[in-house]
Amino acid sequence: LPADVAGLAAEVPVIGGDAPPSREELLAVEPDFVYSPTTYEFTAEQGFASIEQLADAGVAAYTATGGCFDRRMEGTVDDLFIDLDNLGAIFHVEKEANDLIASSQAELATVDTAIEGQDRPRVAQVFVEGTTLTAIGAGIEYDILQRAGADNVFTPDDPAFADFFAAEITPESLAAPDALVFAVTDSAHEAAVRSYLAATFPDMPAVRDGRLIAVPSTDLFPGTLGNVSAVRLIAEELYPDAVFD
Repeated sequence: LPADVAGLAAEVPVIGGDAPPSREELLAVEPDFVYSPTTYEFTAEQGFASIEQLADAGVAAYTATGGCFDRRMEGTVDDLFIDLDNLGAIFHVEKEANDLIASSQAELATVDTAIEGQDRPRVAQVFVEGTTLTAIGAGIEYDILQRAGADNVFTPDDPAFADFFAAEITPESLAAPDALVFAVTDSAHEAAVRSYLAATFPDMPAVRDGRLIAVPSTDLFPGTLGNVSAVRLIAEELYPDAVFD
């Protein structure tokens, strides 16, 4: 969990760990409500509890708007506000939800103002696991870069992203972006990715100029406040001379 809320959940039991909990693990704790960033976490074929299985057990399930089946390829940061509005109604905390919506929209407006009129740098978003290089070209991840002022190297119009928001690529096929954005799971993963990028692309402008932007992977999940944090983080890295009031 993000540092600003981790303490509030210190006594809450954790199941599943780095992966979603299995069907058996989830049903064993008898939840009332399950919130998921995407439909993947409800895939029975992966060993997770399906929405139908949860319903049979009397459990309400909710998939983030930007991660539901019909939106995963087209999700945007603004989808978060639909989720906050819905969650406010579900848990009868409408005022708190509205406050979060307002503060998040104000944060995005701050970014818009700070980067207005700037030349947009060419930016690629990748995910690195070992020596496997994956490009990100659609979905909320694409919109986060757009909102942060990036000229995306990979776009939903590319055939590689016709059916899925990510595609494995070869190092040779990666263009020479001004900056590279990559998701990391922890500090060890970030160090490994930086080492791989430095060794694989020593002459790439993004590597040569030190414009390697690490973003916590959880901030890129649909339906999280981290989406807004990611926009700000990336924008501040892309536009170091801009003023973010």
